[in-house]
Amino acid sequence: MLLILDIYFNYKCCTSLTSSLGSSSAETVKIRKPKPWKHSEQITRAQLVQMRDEFWDTAPHYGGRKEIWDALRAAAEADVSLAQAIVDSAEIIVQAPDLTICYDERDAKYELPKYVLSQPTNLTGDN
Repeated sequence: MLLILDIYFNYKCCTSLTSSLGSSSAETVKIRKPKPWKHSEQITRAQLVQMRDEFWDTAPHYGGRKEIWDALRAAAEADVSLAQAIVDSAEIIVQAPDLTICYDERDAKYELPKYVLSQPTNLTGDN
């Protein structure tokens, strides 16, 4: 099963994985919190919020469907259990358990930067 999933994501087959394997046989990737990370330079909470807002405002312009981007934003801003429910109900195919790489049922790829998924270890509270 893992080999099939690996081939699917590496070569992006033309048909949907869930339709070709049947939704009951496809394994769900369990979402987890991203590993701790450090921004290249120390940033403030206000700068992080601005970076996130800019990403979410521009992301739909790079491809994919707006409703999937909206679901990914909701999942990124939720706790892990709610995030899992959001991606499952939106039928988002999660390749990386930390949500950095996902696909929709039309094989459109969605890449999320770590800064929209968690805070860096070198975040300061100052504005």
